[in-house]
Amino acid sequence: VQLQASGGGLVQAGGSLRLSCEASGRTISNNVMAWFRQAPGKEREFVGYIRRSDGSTYYGDSVKGRFTISRDNAKNTMYLQMNSLKPEDTAVYYCAASWIPSTTPSGYNYWGQGTQVTVSS
Repeated sequence: VQLQASGGGLVQAGGSLRLSCEASGRTISNNVMAWFRQAPGKEREFVGYIRRSDGSTYYGDSVKGRFTISRDNAKNTMYLQMNSLKPEDTAVYYCAASWIPSTTPSGYNYWGQGTQVTVSS
């Protein structure tokens, strides 16, 4: 599975941004697609995941209520809608895929290249 993340950029605090992650290859391997983020000097942080089968989602506490993950199975694409952005959301955002859900990076076999999100105060 190859993953291609896009949509990052610079946004002011309180603004919104939508990221995309397109999957190609063996799509059977991306039953679960997830977003992680990593700020400079920090560990990679779980943002949320979505299941291909039923579209159910699960989010990390720091983004719950502000971020929404969705996917278009026909396009093999996952989205991350980020609202009410804060400066602390600044990070490189990565998409990942796996067969079973996990909230840790080690649970994912496939990773995209990352896209930078910068939130100015």
